[in-house]
Amino acid sequence: MKKKLFLMVIAVLLFALTGCSSAGGGKTSGKESKGFVGIAMPTKSAERWIQDGGNMKKILEEKGYKVDLQYAEDVVENQISQIENMITKGVDVLVIASIDGKSLTNVLEGAKAQNIPVISYDRLIMDTDHVNYYVTFDNYKVGQLQGKYIEEKLGLKEGKGPYNIELFAGSPDDNNAYFFFDGAMSILKPYMDKGQLIVQSGQTKFEQVATLRWDGSLAQSRMDNILSAHYTDKRLDAVLSPYDPISLGVISSLKGVGYGTKDKPLPLITGQDADLASIKSIVAGEQTQTIFKDTRKLAEKAVEMIEALLSGKEPEVNDTKSYDNGVKVVPAYLLEPVSVDITNYKEVLIDSGYYTEEQIKN
Repeated sequence: MKKKLFLMVIAVLLFALTGCSSAGGGKTSGKESKGFVGIAMPTKSAERWIQDGGNMKKILEEKGYKVDLQYAEDVVENQISQIENMITKGVDVLVIASIDGKSLTNVLEGAKAQNIPVISYDRLIMDTDHVNYYVTFDNYKVGQLQGKYIEEKLGLKEGKGPYNIELFAGSPDDNNAYFFFDGAMSILKPYMDKGQLIVQSGQTKFEQVATLRWDGSLAQSRMDNILSAHYTDKRLDAVLSPYDPISLGVISSLKGVGYGTKDKPLPLITGQDADLASIKSIVAGEQTQTIFKDTRKLAEKAVEMIEALLSGKEPEVNDTKSYDNGVKVVPAYLLEPVSVDITNYKEVLIDSGYYTEEQIKN
Protein backbone atom coordinates (compact mmCIF):
# COMPACT_ATOMS: atom_id res chain seq x y z
CA MET A 1 0.00 0.00 0.00
CA LYS A 2 2.80 2.38 0.92
CA LYS A 3 4.59 1.50 -2.31
CA LYS A 4 1.47 2.27 -4.36
CA LEU A 5 0.99 5.58 -2.55
CA PHE A 6 4.66 6.46 -3.15
CA LEU A 7 4.34 5.70 -6.88
CA MET A 8 1.16 7.80 -7.13
CA VAL A 9 2.88 10.77 -5.48
CA ILE A 10 5.83 10.44 -7.91
CA ALA A 11 3.43 10.30 -10.88
CA VAL A 12 1.57 13.44 -9.73
CA LEU A 13 4.85 15.33 -9.27
CA LEU A 14 6.11 14.29 -12.71
CA PHE A 15 2.83 15.39 -14.29
CA ALA A 16 2.99 18.76 -12.54
CA LEU A 17 6.58 19.31 -13.61
CA THR A 18 5.77 18.37 -17.22
CA GLY A 19 2.81 20.76 -17.24
CA CYS A 20 4.94 23.58 -15.90
CA SER A 21 7.65 23.07 -18.47
CA SER A 22 5.21 23.32 -21.40
CA ALA A 23 3.35 26.42 -20.24
CA GLY A 24 4.02 30.04 -21.02
CA GLY A 25 5.16 30.13 -24.66
CA GLY A 26 8.28 27.98 -24.59
CA LYS A 27 11.72 28.10 -23.04
CA THR A 28 14.60 30.53 -23.34
CA SER A 29 18.03 29.20 -22.33
CA GLY A 30 16.45 26.52 -20.14
CA LYS A 31 14.25 29.01 -18.25
CA GLU A 32 10.61 29.95 -18.59
CA SER A 33 10.19 32.63 -21.25
CA LYS A 34 8.39 35.86 -20.35
CA GLY A 35 6.42 35.67 -23.59
CA PHE A 36 6.57 34.63 -27.23
CA VAL A 37 7.16 37.37 -29.83
CA GLY A 38 6.74 36.97 -33.59
CA ILE A 39 8.78 39.38 -35.73
CA ALA A 40 8.03 39.58 -39.46
CA MET A 41 10.61 41.54 -41.47
CA PRO A 42 10.40 42.26 -45.22
CA THR A 43 13.80 41.19 -46.58
CA LYS A 44 17.45 40.46 -45.91
CA SER A 45 18.46 42.15 -49.16
CA ALA A 46 18.52 45.52 -47.39
CA GLU A 47 21.10 45.98 -44.66
CA ARG A 48 18.83 47.95 -42.38
CA TRP A 49 16.19 45.19 -42.02
CA ILE A 50 18.85 42.70 -40.94
CA GLN A 51 19.88 45.18 -38.24
CA ASP A 52 16.28 45.91 -37.21
CA GLY A 53 15.35 42.26 -36.80
CA GLY A 54 18.66 41.28 -35.22
CA ASN A 55 18.56 44.13 -32.71
CA MET A 56 15.03 43.29 -31.57
CA LYS A 57 15.75 39.57 -31.30
CA LYS A 58 18.92 40.18 -29.27
CA ILE A 59 17.26 42.56 -26.81
CA LEU A 60 14.19 40.38 -26.36
CA GLU A 61 16.13 37.16 -25.82
CA GLU A 62 18.41 38.88 -23.31
CA LYS A 63 15.26 39.90 -21.44
CA GLY A 64 13.96 36.35 -21.41
CA TYR A 65 11.49 36.31 -24.32
CA LYS A 66 11.16 33.61 -26.94
CA VAL A 67 11.43 35.04 -30.48
CA ASP A 68 10.41 33.84 -33.92
CA LEU A 69 12.14 36.15 -36.45
CA GLN A 70 11.28 35.66 -40.13
CA TYR A 71 12.28 37.41 -43.37
CA ALA A 72 10.02 37.16 -46.44
CA GLU A 73 12.49 38.36 -49.10
CA ASP A 74 9.99 40.92 -50.41
CA VAL A 75 7.46 38.24 -51.38
CA VAL A 76 4.06 39.21 -49.98
CA GLU A 77 2.76 35.63 -49.97
CA ASN A 78 5.79 34.53 -47.94
CA GLN A 79 5.14 37.18 -45.32
CA ILE A 80 1.46 36.25 -45.04
CA SER A 81 2.41 32.58 -44.61
CA GLN A 82 5.03 33.43 -41.99
CA ILE A 83 2.54 35.50 -39.98
CA GLU A 84 -0.06 32.70 -40.22
CA ASN A 85 2.54 30.26 -38.85
CA MET A 86 3.39 32.62 -35.99
CA ILE A 87 -0.30 32.85 -35.06
CA THR A 88 -0.58 29.04 -35.19
CA LYS A 89 2.51 28.70 -32.97
CA GLY A 90 0.79 30.87 -30.36
CA VAL A 91 2.83 34.06 -30.27
CA ASP A 92 1.76 36.58 -27.65
CA VAL A 93 2.45 39.65 -29.80
CA LEU A 94 3.31 40.34 -33.44
CA VAL A 95 5.79 42.95 -34.71
CA ILE A 96 5.44 43.45 -38.47
CA ALA A 97 7.40 45.51 -40.98
CA SER A 98 5.14 44.92 -43.96
CA ILE A 99 6.18 44.40 -47.57
CA ASP A 100 2.83 45.63 -48.86
CA GLY A 101 0.95 47.55 -46.20
CA LYS A 102 -2.42 46.76 -47.81
CA SER A 103 -2.00 43.00 -48.10
CA LEU A 104 -2.29 41.90 -44.46
CA THR A 105 -5.94 42.63 -43.69
CA ASN A 106 -7.11 39.01 -43.87
CA VAL A 107 -4.20 37.40 -42.02
CA LEU A 108 -4.51 39.92 -39.19
CA GLU A 109 -8.12 38.83 -38.70
CA GLY A 110 -6.57 35.60 -37.44
CA ALA A 111 -4.45 37.55 -34.96
CA LYS A 112 -7.52 39.48 -33.85
CA ALA A 113 -9.43 36.24 -33.25
CA GLN A 114 -6.62 35.05 -30.97
CA ASN A 115 -6.35 38.43 -29.19
CA ILE A 116 -2.75 38.84 -30.38
CA PRO A 117 -1.77 42.54 -30.35
CA VAL A 118 0.03 43.89 -33.44
CA ILE A 119 2.80 46.49 -33.55
CA SER A 120 3.38 47.98 -36.99
CA TYR A 121 7.13 48.46 -37.31
CA ASP A 122 8.47 51.37 -39.41
CA ARG A 123 5.96 50.74 -42.23
CA LEU A 124 2.33 51.38 -41.42
CA ILE A 125 -0.04 48.45 -41.98
CA MET A 126 -3.07 49.70 -43.88
CA ASP A 127 -6.78 48.88 -44.18
CA THR A 128 -7.27 47.02 -40.92
CA ASP A 129 -8.46 47.90 -37.44
CA HIS A 130 -6.17 45.29 -35.91
CA VAL A 131 -3.03 47.39 -35.60
CA ASN A 132 -2.57 48.41 -32.00
CA TYR A 133 0.52 50.61 -32.22
CA TYR A 134 3.01 52.00 -34.70
CA VAL A 135 6.70 52.60 -34.01
CA THR A 136 8.70 54.51 -36.60
CA PHE A 137 10.72 57.61 -37.33
CA ASP A 138 9.19 60.97 -38.15
CA ASN A 139 8.77 60.12 -41.83
CA TYR A 140 7.50 63.51 -42.93
CA LYS A 141 10.56 65.05 -41.31
CA VAL A 142 12.81 62.60 -43.19
CA GLY A 143 11.54 64.12 -46.45
CA GLN A 144 11.86 67.63 -45.07
CA LEU A 145 15.49 67.02 -44.14
CA GLN A 146 16.20 65.83 -47.68
CA GLY A 147 14.45 68.87 -49.15
CA LYS A 148 16.18 71.29 -46.77
CA TYR A 149 19.56 69.81 -47.66
CA ILE A 150 18.95 70.55 -51.34
CA GLU A 151 17.62 74.00 -50.44
CA GLU A 152 20.71 74.84 -48.40
CA LYS A 153 23.39 73.41 -50.67
CA LEU A 154 21.98 75.04 -53.80
CA GLY A 155 21.45 78.39 -52.05
CA LEU A 156 17.77 78.48 -52.98
CA LYS A 157 16.83 80.71 -50.05
CA GLU A 158 19.30 83.27 -51.36
CA GLY A 159 17.57 83.22 -54.75
CA LYS A 160 20.16 81.15 -56.63
CA GLY A 161 19.20 79.14 -59.67
CA PRO A 162 17.70 77.99 -61.89
CA TYR A 163 18.88 74.44 -61.29
CA ASN A 164 17.78 71.21 -62.94
CA ILE A 165 16.46 68.56 -60.55
CA GLU A 166 14.89 65.13 -60.96
CA LEU A 167 12.66 63.47 -58.38
CA PHE A 168 12.52 59.88 -57.16
CA ALA A 169 10.09 58.42 -54.63
CA GLY A 170 9.71 55.10 -52.84
CA SER A 171 7.40 52.17 -53.36
CA PRO A 172 3.68 52.94 -53.82
CA ASP A 173 2.75 49.96 -51.62
CA ASP A 174 4.64 51.48 -48.66
CA ASN A 175 2.76 54.23 -46.85
CA ASN A 176 6.06 55.78 -45.70
CA ALA A 177 6.97 56.61 -49.29
CA TYR A 178 4.16 59.19 -49.42
CA PHE A 179 5.30 60.84 -46.19
CA PHE A 180 8.90 61.06 -47.43
CA PHE A 181 7.83 62.55 -50.75
CA ASP A 182 5.32 64.99 -49.25
CA GLY A 183 7.87 66.16 -46.68
CA ALA A 184 10.48 66.82 -49.36
CA MET A 185 8.01 68.54 -51.67
CA SER A 186 6.87 70.84 -48.87
CA ILE A 187 10.35 72.36 -49.15
CA LEU A 188 11.08 71.98 -52.87
CA LYS A 189 7.76 72.74 -54.59
CA PRO A 190 7.79 76.49 -53.83
CA TYR A 191 11.15 76.72 -55.64
CA MET A 192 9.75 74.68 -58.52
CA ASP A 193 6.81 77.09 -58.73
CA LYS A 194 9.23 80.06 -58.79
CA GLY A 195 11.35 78.50 -61.52
CA GLN A 196 14.46 78.13 -59.35
CA LEU A 197 14.16 74.35 -59.66
CA ILE A 198 13.30 72.87 -63.04
CA VAL A 199 12.28 69.25 -63.62
CA GLN A 200 13.21 68.77 -67.28
CA SER A 201 11.42 65.41 -67.48
CA GLY A 202 8.18 66.99 -66.26
CA GLN A 203 7.76 64.05 -63.87
CA THR A 204 6.72 65.67 -60.60
CA LYS A 205 3.79 63.59 -59.30
CA PHE A 206 4.31 60.73 -56.88
CA GLU A 207 2.79 58.23 -59.32
CA GLN A 208 5.31 59.28 -61.97
CA VAL A 209 8.40 59.08 -59.78
CA ALA A 210 7.59 56.10 -57.52
CA THR A 211 9.99 53.11 -57.45
CA LEU A 212 8.30 49.76 -56.86
CA ARG A 213 9.82 47.80 -53.94
CA TRP A 214 12.42 50.55 -53.57
CA ASP A 215 14.40 48.76 -56.29
CA GLY A 216 17.72 50.43 -57.15
CA SER A 217 17.88 48.74 -60.56
CA LEU A 218 14.46 50.17 -61.49
CA ALA A 219 15.68 53.61 -60.40
CA GLN A 220 18.81 53.19 -62.54
CA SER A 221 16.72 52.25 -65.58
CA ARG A 222 14.41 55.23 -65.08
CA MET A 223 17.39 57.58 -64.69
CA ASP A 224 18.88 56.16 -67.91
CA ASN A 225 15.69 57.06 -69.77
CA ILE A 226 15.50 60.56 -68.26
CA LEU A 227 19.11 61.36 -69.10
CA SER A 228 18.84 60.19 -72.70
CA ALA A 229 15.56 62.03 -73.26
CA HIS A 230 16.20 65.32 -71.47
CA TYR A 231 19.86 65.85 -70.57
CA THR A 232 21.95 65.30 -73.70
CA ASP A 233 22.73 69.03 -73.77
CA LYS A 234 21.78 70.03 -70.21
CA ARG A 235 23.38 69.47 -66.81
CA LEU A 236 21.54 67.77 -63.97
CA ASP A 237 22.24 69.62 -60.71
CA ALA A 238 20.32 67.66 -58.07
CA VAL A 239 18.43 64.41 -57.52
CA LEU A 240 15.89 63.90 -54.75
CA SER A 241 16.34 60.25 -53.80
CA PRO A 242 14.40 58.84 -50.84
CA TYR A 243 16.55 55.75 -50.17
CA ASP A 244 20.20 54.73 -50.40
CA PRO A 245 19.89 51.81 -52.87
CA ILE A 246 17.89 54.12 -55.16
CA SER A 247 20.66 56.72 -54.78
CA LEU A 248 23.31 54.18 -55.79
CA GLY A 249 21.24 53.12 -58.81
CA VAL A 250 20.97 56.76 -59.86
CA ILE A 251 24.72 57.23 -59.43
CA SER A 252 25.45 54.19 -61.63
CA SER A 253 23.26 55.68 -64.36
CA LEU A 254 24.91 59.11 -64.10
CA LYS A 255 28.43 57.67 -64.22
CA GLY A 256 27.40 55.73 -67.31
CA VAL A 257 26.99 58.98 -69.23
CA GLY A 258 30.13 60.65 -67.94
CA TYR A 259 29.16 62.24 -64.62
CA GLY A 260 31.63 61.89 -61.79
CA THR A 261 34.64 63.49 -63.50
CA LYS A 262 36.38 66.80 -62.85
CA ASP A 263 34.74 68.36 -65.91
CA LYS A 264 31.33 66.85 -65.16
CA PRO A 265 30.85 66.38 -61.39
CA LEU A 266 27.96 64.38 -60.03
CA PRO A 267 24.84 66.28 -59.02
CA LEU A 268 23.76 66.63 -55.41
CA ILE A 269 22.09 63.32 -54.45
CA THR A 270 20.14 62.67 -51.24
CA GLY A 271 19.36 59.30 -49.63
CA GLN A 272 18.09 57.51 -46.55
CA ASP A 273 19.09 54.77 -44.10
CA ALA A 274 22.86 55.38 -43.90
CA ASP A 275 23.60 52.01 -45.48
CA LEU A 276 27.30 51.19 -45.31
CA ALA A 277 27.64 51.22 -49.11
CA SER A 278 26.18 54.72 -49.24
CA ILE A 279 28.38 56.01 -46.42
CA LYS A 280 31.37 54.73 -48.38
CA SER A 281 29.94 56.51 -51.43
CA ILE A 282 29.62 59.75 -49.46
CA VAL A 283 33.22 59.46 -48.25
CA ALA A 284 34.27 58.83 -51.89
CA GLY A 285 32.54 62.04 -52.98
CA GLU A 286 29.70 60.45 -54.94
CA GLN A 287 26.41 60.31 -52.97
CA THR A 288 26.02 63.63 -51.17
CA GLN A 289 23.73 62.99 -48.21
CA THR A 290 21.68 60.38 -46.40
CA ILE A 291 19.25 60.25 -43.50
CA PHE A 292 20.36 58.22 -40.49
CA LYS A 293 17.62 56.40 -38.59
CA ASP A 294 19.23 54.62 -35.66
CA THR A 295 17.69 51.15 -35.86
CA ARG A 296 19.08 50.37 -32.40
CA LYS A 297 16.78 53.00 -30.88
CA LEU A 298 13.84 51.87 -33.00
CA ALA A 299 14.32 48.29 -31.84
CA GLU A 300 14.55 49.44 -28.21
CA LYS A 301 11.32 51.40 -28.52
CA ALA A 302 9.56 48.41 -30.11
CA VAL A 303 10.71 46.21 -27.23
CA GLU A 304 9.38 48.77 -24.73
CA MET A 305 5.99 48.57 -26.49
CA ILE A 306 6.07 44.76 -26.39
CA GLU A 307 6.86 44.71 -22.68
CA ALA A 308 4.10 47.21 -21.92
CA LEU A 309 1.53 45.22 -23.90
CA LEU A 310 2.48 41.90 -22.29
CA SER A 311 2.30 43.38 -18.81
CA GLY A 312 -1.10 44.94 -19.39
CA LYS A 313 0.14 48.53 -19.60
CA GLU A 314 -0.35 51.26 -22.20
CA PRO A 315 2.75 51.71 -24.39
CA GLU A 316 4.18 55.23 -24.59
CA VAL A 317 3.20 57.18 -27.74
CA ASN A 318 3.92 60.72 -28.92
CA ASP A 319 1.61 60.97 -31.95
CA THR A 320 -2.11 60.20 -32.08
CA LYS A 321 -3.09 62.19 -35.20
CA SER A 322 -0.76 61.61 -38.14
CA TYR A 323 -1.05 57.95 -39.12
CA ASP A 324 -4.47 57.06 -40.53
CA ASN A 325 -4.35 53.58 -42.07
CA GLY A 326 -7.70 53.94 -43.82
CA VAL A 327 -9.66 52.36 -40.98
CA LYS A 328 -8.28 54.03 -37.85
CA VAL A 329 -5.66 56.48 -36.66
CA VAL A 330 -2.93 54.30 -35.22
CA PRO A 331 -1.23 55.64 -32.07
CA ALA A 332 2.47 56.00 -32.81
CA TYR A 333 5.85 56.69 -31.33
CA LEU A 334 8.05 58.73 -33.68
CA LEU A 335 11.83 58.88 -33.35
CA GLU A 336 14.02 61.68 -34.72
CA PRO A 337 15.94 61.20 -38.00
CA VAL A 338 19.37 62.84 -38.57
CA SER A 339 20.82 64.28 -41.79
CA VAL A 340 24.32 62.94 -42.55
CA ASP A 341 26.93 64.06 -45.07
CA ILE A 342 30.71 64.27 -45.36
CA THR A 343 30.88 66.90 -42.59
CA ASN A 344 29.27 64.90 -39.76
CA TYR A 345 29.31 61.19 -40.61
CA LYS A 346 32.14 60.48 -38.15
CA GLU A 347 30.35 62.16 -35.27
CA VAL A 348 26.95 60.61 -36.00
CA LEU A 349 27.92 57.12 -37.13
CA ILE A 350 31.39 56.27 -35.84
CA ASP A 351 31.36 58.05 -32.49
CA SER A 352 27.98 56.47 -31.70
CA GLY A 353 29.35 52.99 -32.43
CA TYR A 354 26.95 52.34 -35.31
CA TYR A 355 29.89 51.71 -37.65
CA THR A 356 33.62 51.44 -37.10
CA GLU A 357 36.13 53.46 -39.07
CA GLU A 358 37.51 50.18 -40.45
CA GLN A 359 34.09 49.21 -41.85
CA ILE A 360 33.85 52.48 -43.76
CA LYS A 361 37.44 52.37 -45.02
CA ASN A 362 37.32 48.75 -46.24
